[in-house]
Amino acid sequence: MSCLAKAAVVVPAAGSGSRVGGPVNKLLRPLAGEPLLVHTLRAVAALSPAQTVLVCRDDERDAMTSVAGQAGCPITFAPGGATRQASVAKGLREVRAELELVAVHDGARPLVTPELFLAALASAHEHGSGVVAVPVADTLKTVADGHVVGTVDRGTTWAMQTPQAFRTSWLAEAVRFAAVTGFEATDEAGLVEHLGREVRVVRGSPRNMKVTRNEDFAVAAALLEGGGMQTSRIGYGYDVHRLVPGRELWLGGVKIDSPVGLLGHSDADALLHAICDALLGAIGAGDIGRHFPDSDPAYEGVASLRLLEATHRLVAEAGYRVLNLDATVIAERPRLAPYVERMREVIAAAIAVTPQQVSIKATTHEGLDDLGAGQGIAAHAVAALTNG
Repeated sequence: MSCLAKAAVVVPAAGSGSRVGGPVNKLLRPLAGEPLLVHTLRAVAALSPAQTVLVCRDDERDAMTSVAGQAGCPITFAPGGATRQASVAKGLREVRAELELVAVHDGARPLVTPELFLAALASAHEHGSGVVAVPVADTLKTVADGHVVGTVDRGTTWAMQTPQAFRTSWLAEAVRFAAVTGFEATDEAGLVEHLGREVRVVRGSPRNMKVTRNEDFAVAAALLEGGGMQTSRIGYGYDVHRLVPGRELWLGGVKIDSPVGLLGHSDADALLHAICDALLGAIGAGDIGRHFPDSDPAYEGVASLRLLEATHRLVAEAGYRVLNLDATVIAERPRLAPYVERMREVIAAAIAVTPQQVSIKATTHEGLDDLGAGQGIAAHAVAALTNG
């Protein structure tokens, strides 16, 4: 992914871990046979950002050096601050001036994946921000003096995770503004919100847990060691639409220069519809018509990219993530090769993977039948998912 060449990752690791207890920093405690922080830094190393800044206490630098070496993660050190916000501020000062993006990730989230980092950084590259979060599943109540005083709207409530990625200039400005105004936030998203910037959410994973209490070590270890009963699923999708005058042509979430477009209730993006069906099939959730029927006026003219994002939410809610996607578009015209790389980027961002996990091929029907006569466009897609 091109934005990695201009991205830094800052890992705050200077906390005391007081809720775990004990004399040893929880990030140095064993988890599945290795220090907890090794697992976190190993995921960062697999990402290969331009720079990784580890924020730690001076008296733990030798131990952290050993951990980083064990994880195979080259690091730049920054001294810890009295608060997380202060630590992040010090970490930002060590980020090289030419790096335009920065992702902050809790050292205590050892089950993070490179894909989550990439999704957050891709959003930051395009929109300025990308924070990983998951919708809240439990009913939430406001409690005062031991009794319920209200119910929180679960439909609009998300639990923030990390990584949280931003344009470096945005986060640096937010840190400076917070210092001037005396504002203290619990995460970087709060700092950027306080600055008045828009914070974009990227869907995370329930597995991306933060190890906070003693009992969390057993849960994280079980997940790391495969105790989560990892399974894989495969789904297949197919869609076809007729080409007609007077319609824009959208394929793979990208507008194609064409005198004709695909006919349908939505924008008729046959490629994205096939991908939606592949994802839905992999989780046993039927097809796109079941979830977004053409009889519903809410979907008239809708961008199919929104349908893909909604489909990906269903995949995540089922406990799965995308491993890879392979699709073939059958079209006599127009020529699609100039658009394929952009399609890969757009689709990857919608389903929280890297463009390298999305394959798109374009072919013709060699003049055979209606497709070969250029009367329509068809697409096939295969999706592989895992709950690991």
